Amino acid sequence: METIPVSEFRANLMKVLKRIEAGASITITCRGREMAHLIPPENPLEKARESLRELRKTAVIGDVVSPTGEEWEAMQ
Repeated sequence: METIPVSEFRANLMKVLKRIEAGASITITCRGREMAHLIPPENPLEKARESLRELRKTAVIGDVVSPTGEEWEAMQ
């Protein structure tokens, strides 16, 4: 995690925010003391894609179209 003093943060606010938006995590300090941690927000679309990538590693898709041969009882 990158560390920057609050004075640099104030002077370069938009640049710092763009770096965070791009994925950087930054700690803001004041006189050497940590004041805040800025992290990028979770991207719900990317999180969903990652979940699908993980599922793809173990999922098995069989024949879902052909009849199974099982008898079904319909409720009337």
